[in-house]
Amino acid sequence: MSVAVKEVNTAEFTAEVLDAGRPVVVDFWAPWCGPCRVVGPEVDKLAKRFGEEVKFVKLNIDDNRDIAIKYGVMSIPTIAKFERGSLTAQVVGARGADQLVRELGLEG
Repeated sequence: MSVAVKEVNTAEFTAEVLDAGRPVVVDFWAPWCGPCRVVGPEVDKLAKRFGEEVKFVKLNIDDNRDIAIKYGVMSIPTIAKFERGSLTAQVVGARGADQLVRELGLEG
């Protein structure tokens, strides 16, 4: 995990994601998930590319089940974009950085 992608937990989720002053991309993952290990470096690339405009965090669903349940995360990896406290885009499954940009609407 790069320095640009912060690991968050349930206690931090509201402050780090919902109350953030900019869009936040959340990588819902678990250590045992093979595809999560593939998508992690792709999220790191996005963090390096968009880190000034968009915040990037990771949330381990095994340790923070309540957040995963609240946002309907049924499969991982799930990459979700939150804006002004609301879930605005969600991608399920491993994707490359460029495809995540398109599917999450990171470039206007």
